[in-house]
Amino acid sequence: MDKAIALLEVQALTAAIAGLDAMLKAADVRLIHVEKRLGGRLVTIVIDGTVSAVTAAAEAGAQEADKVGSVKLCEVIPSLHEELIPFLYSDDLDD
Repeated sequence: MDKAIALLEVQALTAAIAGLDAMLKAADVRLIHVEKRLGGRLVTIVIDGTVSAVTAAAEAGAQEADKVGSVKLCEVIPSLHEELIPFLYSDDLDD
């Protein structure tokens, strides 16, 4: 089964935390990367898991984050290309 990732980019750290909480509760996914820009005013969260789990988590996270702040991007990328793995994963992961 191929792995997928989802990116959720929101305005405000509070919205990012609310979105991430919803994502992790909605499906069997794991947080792999967080990028904060502009002092935490723009936050991108990246999760991974199966395509169905990541899709469900992304939808839940975007919905919850939108209640607190502004969602700039919510995108699911199935079958992640292997050259992107070192860019997103900071630790050694078992595939």
